Amino acid sequence: MSLPSKAFQRWLHGVAPGVSTSDVCRASGVKRTTLAQQMVRGKVAESSLVLISRALELNPVSALASFDSYADLRGTPVAPTDAELISQIASMDLLRAVIARNDPGAPQLFELAAVPHETSVRNWVEAIDDGELRHRVSHATGIAPQNFSAHLTANRMPPELAIATAREAGVGPAGGLIASGLVSEEEAGWPIGARRAALDRLGTADLVSLAGDRLQALGKSLHRQEHERDRTERIWENLG
Repeated sequence: MSLPSKAFQRWLHGVAPGVSTSDVCRASGVKRTTLAQQMVRGKVAESSLVLISRALELNPVSALASFDSYADLRGTPVAPTDAELISQIASMDLLRAVIARNDPGAPQLFELAAVPHETSVRNWVEAIDDGELRHRVSHATGIAPQNFSAHLTANRMPPELAIATAREAGVGPAGGLIASGLVSEEEAGWPIGARRAALDRLGTADLVSLAGDRLQALGKSLHRQEHERDRTERIWENLG
């Protein structure tokens, strides 16, 4: 969707009056040419807004919420469900938790890997999917189911699609933005330590089952990668 350039300009002038575009780009790390091209096209990327907001010491979620297309983000942050929190724990950390619960000699406390992780987007969607979510999102946004699946496979999701997915699932609007790495847990208002607390609340049987599912999915992904690598090598061999 991106942000209308005129609306972006109004926002920037409102939060940083008198600050030049060059200074904003220098502070935020957004290339001046990149922002200029986005302005000319009339669409400023959400990632640019997030970087600029951080440079100006503004909350990027609140900044996004000031645009009509992200009105869902307005108001008090909605607490994530335990399923969402667990979805944002990396598979290797789930395995560490399994070992810790079954081996008293293993480290009981370890730092969880940062969000996002390698399957965070797909895990988030699976955590909030009631079986009909993809159909509802496809109907609401017009995205083809195969394109939606392609985003999950690539572990990425455009911000507007993340918002629409959360809306159709009936969960807080920021979960997909966190899973895709656009904003942080803290910026979105997720409580500090919430992922760890959700992990501690997860029963051991459910933890082992979930870790097993993650390993199975990882195995399938590795098999696909090996198949593609073998296929590529055969092509190069045939080309001589």
